This record gives sequence, C-alpha cells and structure tokens, in this order.
Amino acid sequence: MGGETTMILLLDTSTPICYVTLVDGARRFTEHWQADRSLAQGLLRYLDTTLTQYGYAWHDITGLGAYQGPGSFTGLRIGLTVFNTIADSEQIPIVGGQGEHWQTGVLDRLARGENDKLVMPFYGSDAHITQPRK
Repeated sequence: MGGETTMILLLDTSTPICYVTLVDGARRFTEHWQADRSLAQGLLRYLDTTLTQYGYAWHDITGLGAYQGPGSFTGLRIGLTVFNTIADSEQIPIVGGQGEHWQTGVLDRLARGENDKLVMPFYGSDAHITQPRK
C-alpha cells in the first residue's frame, strides 16, 4: 500500500461470536460480539460502533480482510455479503483467508496490493440444510 497510512478491518462471522479486528500499523484492537441469530440485523451497527469506539470512521478504512471458513453456513454468508458490499460501494480492496493464520495471510496479501474484489465462503463440507416441515 505504498507508504500511506493503512487501517485494515478484519471480520470473522464463522461462529455465533462475531470477531472484528482493527489493524492500524502496529496497533491492533480486537472486539467480539455474541451475535447468535441477530447477526444479520446488527452487523452493520456493530461494525460502525466498533469503528467509532476506537476513533475511526468508514473513510479511514484502506482494506478489508474476511474469514472465508469453514464455519457457520449462515454466518459466513451474512458476514461476507456485508463485507463484499462495503468493499464494492466504498471501492476498498478486500481479500479472504482460511485456516488458523488467516489474519496474517490477508494482511500480507493486502500489503502486496492484492484485491479479490469478491470473497466467497468456504464451508469445508456440504451445507446441512434443514428440510421444510409440512
């Protein structure tokens, strides 16, 4: 990202607990929220509140990193949809990552100027979709 100040926002919605990490140079702040079934309704508000809490605004974000999975089918879809939408509307680079060290991987990729433009979920297996009741 060429010497300019970077503020990266990382998101993991693979479990009922939503994790958000702000990375500003050497400073790193991680917050979590017991989202459970309120993720879709509250994620944008939670992201906005977290940014404000640390003195940032949406225009400060220079990159987005998203955990792709494996994990919750619905949680991953919601989180990635929100982050993909923000990346597109604000023209912010977005990259996805998997595995235990996904944050390091996405930070390295963003530092190299990479941009997936669209991050898709990785479920690790077929989705377990409940059949509708009659």
